[in-house]
Amino acid sequence: MHLPLLNDMLVLLSFSVMIVFVLQRLKLPSIIGFLITGVLIGPYGFSLVKAVEEVEILSEIGVILLLFVIGMELSIKQLISIKKTVFIGGFFQVGITVLVAAFVYYYLGNSWNEAVFVGFLFSLSSTAIVLKTLQDRQEISSAHARNALAILIFQDIIVVPMMLITPLMAGESSNIWLSISSLVIKTLVVLIITFVSARYIVPKLMHAVAKTNSKELFLLVTITLCFAVAFLTSEAGLSLALGAFIAGLIVSESEYSHQATSIILPFRELFTSFFFVSVGMLLDLSFFIKHIWVILSLVFVVFIVKSIIASLAVAILKYPPRTIILTGLSLFQVGEFAFILSKVGIDNQLLDVETNQYFLSISIVSMLLTPFVIIYSDAIANKLVGVSEKLGIQSNLLNVNNDEITIHENFENHLIIIGYGVNGSNLAKAATTSNIPFIVIEFDAEIVKRERAKGLPIIFGDATHDHILETVHIQNARAAVIAISDNQATKQVVKNIRKHSDSLYLVVRTRFVKEISELFALGADEVIPEEFETSVQIFTHVLHNFLVPEDDIDQIVEKVRADNYQLFKGELKKPTTFKPNNLVDFNITCVSMSADSNQFLGKPLKELNLRVEFGINILGIKRKEMLMQNIQPDDVLLQGDRVYIQGKQSNIEQFYKLVK
Repeated sequence: MHLPLLNDMLVLLSFSVMIVFVLQRLKLPSIIGFLITGVLIGPYGFSLVKAVEEVEILSEIGVILLLFVIGMELSIKQLISIKKTVFIGGFFQVGITVLVAAFVYYYLGNSWNEAVFVGFLFSLSSTAIVLKTLQDRQEISSAHARNALAILIFQDIIVVPMMLITPLMAGESSNIWLSISSLVIKTLVVLIITFVSARYIVPKLMHAVAKTNSKELFLLVTITLCFAVAFLTSEAGLSLALGAFIAGLIVSESEYSHQATSIILPFRELFTSFFFVSVGMLLDLSFFIKHIWVILSLVFVVFIVKSIIASLAVAILKYPPRTIILTGLSLFQVGEFAFILSKVGIDNQLLDVETNQYFLSISIVSMLLTPFVIIYSDAIANKLVGVSEKLGIQSNLLNVNNDEITIHENFENHLIIIGYGVNGSNLAKAATTSNIPFIVIEFDAEIVKRERAKGLPIIFGDATHDHILETVHIQNARAAVIAISDNQATKQVVKNIRKHSDSLYLVVRTRFVKEISELFALGADEVIPEEFETSVQIFTHVLHNFLVPEDDIDQIVEKVRADNYQLFKGELKKPTTFKPNNLVDFNITCVSMSADSNQFLGKPLKELNLRVEFGINILGIKRKEMLMQNIQPDDVLLQGDRVYIQGKQSNIEQFYKLVK
């Protein structure tokens, strides 16, 4: 039996394997490989695939599964937490983009209804590519990823009214208001069903299925839920992808969401690749080559304009500059739902064939560029923030309501907590209990407002900026803890802190062990990787279960931590300062005499007169494996000595700079 689709699938998969393999060797995103595959095997390339419509159907399944997994990795509570960004940020981004694009297209001599429709097309971004790229980079939980997701959700919702309004703008005689009213009612019904299912039905269903211990049944139920809700929303006039996202949210409320995600992932990867291939098939190579410079110029304009508009949409929500820029850079492309909308425009004669080819070329090129832009977005954001600081441009966002909290000029020997998530809030509670003075820096305005009302010493700001660090008197602080989820921002904060203080005790929380070495190199004293500490907790519980003595477990934990942490430290560790809580000016620091020549080596301590000249006392000297505690005036300091000194923080800082 001959199956034409089987031949096309073989061609598609074979080309994908070869191209993606080459790109992986070059350390380029696999998405690029799938898009290139589509261009080569599509009707405008070598025309190797005939069943284009069937491939498009498979690609729709890919988008459904992608949004389903995204929904499972979130929760309804998390979605509610970004409702402002969904509705305010999304409305601003779509609205302003439509206005700007429509104005330009109308100015070029087109009718107002054609101009507004083109504005609709360019206001939409690629949900599939943006979320897939952010997931691959493990940034889906970062602030800019949440903002991007929120705006993309609004775009997925607003595309339906756009499709309903398009025939009205074209002059078609249909009762559009009746359609909109029907859509609103159906949407409310879908939301009610979603809430009831997530709260009462699906958790019990998943529990009953899990009790059967049948992996096959669990898989079938999960897939059925995904496509059932997607079908329901499609019948309501909403998009399949939005329905799949809602289905994921429903499943996320059960305790079996992690298992459901794990069994769906392989299917998602396969079908999502079909989606990117199908997008590449749309590109007319002959048209693209003939008008390449015009297309690339338009892509550049779209990149600048959409990035700025998306950034402004986030800026009005009072996010810090770096998050604003990263969100804007994530949403510059034209998305897949614009392709569906463009077909409606062609049917209603609001889009001619040539304009549609320009639109398709700009869309696909912008999609091709998206992974590269997101990869380099951190460097771009850091550069733009740095330039604004050099020019003296300070964001008012960094000082929102900070006049409500008073930080005395003589505030010193305090703890600075950067980030008020789970780790930061627990540390603040411990500091409060121990009577340790502290101040928190947080860039979520809602958290700052809520916690300040409770009396917490917290300010709104981005710790990557020198001004914020100076505000909390970083130069007088005794210790700082960085507890934020953005790895690039963490690196920048470490560098900025070390510009102000070399001897401050700096603890950094990170997600992965692989990030430890760079953070130590930048100046962290301690780096606590969550993935490593999770593994420590796991084997600790297992050893407890096997009745291993508590002392033995403590020794194992200490050895494992020493082996893994010291492996990354080398000679990069900065001196650590300790001070008993009840002795305000009693600071103890260990300084390594690592330099081969300085003014203190080889001279008797009585000649150095350290107490008078530098305000410090030497408490002990560790030379190789011997600790000298009874220090005499005739003792000398040698290269390689580790010297334990006591004094004021400012004096310790001055001495450290002279010997390092």
